[in-house]
Amino acid sequence: MVRAAVSHGLRAGAASADPPVGAVIRIGLIADTHGLLRPQALAALAGCRQIIHAGDVGGPEILVALERLAPVAAVRGNNDQADWAAALPESLDLEIGGCRVHVLHDRKMLACDPAASGIDVVVAGHSHRPLVERRTGVLHVNPGSAGPRRFRLPVSVGELCIERGIAEARILPLEP
Repeated sequence: MVRAAVSHGLRAGAASADPPVGAVIRIGLIADTHGLLRPQALAALAGCRQIIHAGDVGGPEILVALERLAPVAAVRGNNDQADWAAALPESLDLEIGGCRVHVLHDRKMLACDPAASGIDVVVAGHSHRPLVERRTGVLHVNPGSAGPRRFRLPVSVGELCIERGIAEARILPLEP
């Protein structure tokens, strides 16, 4: 059973405990698992302070397994239709290390201008296409799909590193 969309004290709109000054906060990003949590994904996310799942989870057991690594914040994807997924919100706003992070499943459903809203980072999944780009000063990240391969798209997760309120991201391929 899903305990909550946000676990281990990571609450929407709430600041997480402050790290030591100058410390880098490493956040794991994952999306589109569709019920498959690869050992490579777990290995890539090990050591993260927090994990964000950008939807199409596929089942509560995925969130439970991720919670063994770090606190998890997750949103519901278009394929998360079963009863367990009702606890997941469609979007989340998080404050992490001085950055405002907006999480949703499909970036096309973004209902605001992130720059005008003071959002520093937008995390979304859905397309299965890994992406790291800045638009009008806002970092947009799609970690790609960590679940079953679709077409010829890569299998990947992402990493968001925040230091002194500045966020950088990279894609972590799960295959050679």
